[in-house]
Amino acid sequence: MAQVPTGTTFFVYTSLAAAKAVTVVTNATEAVVTALAHGFANGAVVMMYSGWGRLNRRAYRIKSATTDTFVLESCDTTNTNFFPTGSGVGTVQLAQTPVQVTQVLSSNTSGGDAKRTNYKYLESDVEFSINDGFNPVTRTMEIDADAFGGTAYNLLRTLTETGADTVIKTVLKNGSFTLTPVVVALNEEIVFQDGNVNRVRVDISGTNRSVRY
Repeated sequence: MAQVPTGTTFFVYTSLAAAKAVTVVTNATEAVVTALAHGFANGAVVMMYSGWGRLNRRAYRIKSATTDTFVLESCDTTNTNFFPTGSGVGTVQLAQTPVQVTQVLSSNTSGGDAKRTNYKYLESDVEFSINDGFNPVTRTMEIDADAFGGTAYNLLRTLTETGADTVIKTVLKNGSFTLTPVVVALNEEIVFQDGNVNRVRVDISGTNRSVRY
């Protein structure tokens, strides 16, 4: 069923917990991660830092957690050309305490598009095109300038100063959501425009692709 933006909510995680060593990541339709005594619960959101570039700095929800393992929901690592066996180890960090960003006036997203590289052989008069990954995801969010001093505003300010990795959770009206690993930059210069409420902008830069649930 089609949806409209009305009712969408945004949550920013306050911080990433201390890193836990990852000793195994399996090649599977949903990767199984070994991190001894990780302490994560089902439904938690984690940021992966991995030797696999396609997994590095990506955010996932976890399921099937045991004492030392958990599953990265919707993380397909079966292709060993992209995910060479045994090379995905690294660290994992729990995304802590999502805080809702309220009084959002607009949210515009760009990027995430497939990049193309054009090439031509000297003996040919025809150009060819191949896919070469994806453009970075960027988002500009405008919030009411009167949100100043609130919990979310102060969090955005802190994350701007530290430049720390975090995760943004975007929840649609039907309950489906996306997890996007990002860094944020709050521009506190107030935008004045006749006929509109005063607002400030938050620039959001993705560090890898989003995952939708």
